[in-house]
Amino acid sequence: MFKIECESVIFGSKLQNRITASTMERKFLQKPSVEELNKLGINTISEVLGMSFTEIGDNYLIAKMPVDKRTHQPYGLLHGGASVVLAETLGSVAAMLMVDPEKFYCVGLDINANHIRGIKEGWVYGKTTPVHIGRTTQVWHIEIKNEREQLICVSRITMAVVKK
Repeated sequence: MFKIECESVIFGSKLQNRITASTMERKFLQKPSVEELNKLGINTISEVLGMSFTEIGDNYLIAKMPVDKRTHQPYGLLHGGASVVLAETLGSVAAMLMVDPEKFYCVGLDINANHIRGIKEGWVYGKTTPVHIGRTTQVWHIEIKNEREQLICVSRITMAVVKK
């Protein structure tokens, strides 16, 4: 069910009706295929680290990344920076899917990550969901888990929505 509220807002001297929806119920304006999303990563850090999108929902994305020599830190564990790259990739792409790309683009303002558990090999899976979708900012929550669904990292990214 999609809840819609209508409120009157004054912009300048004009009274306008604005329709708002709960953030968790907001859907992507664009819905490319997983294959199209993966093409975005060609010749980028996503390709270097072996990341790939695996699922796109109405307002969430899932991607996976290998835990191997490309993503290890010197002691053989998943590098925290690699987790942050996965988180930022998910949040940035999701933010762009919420806007009209002819009129806006999204850039990162802030990202944080808490590394909960180490992992030496296998795959990690990141899922991003919206916390706040506003006119000028978006906030996305990202959870990165291992193949046993144990939490590896939790992250939050704030995106600026910029008019072209």
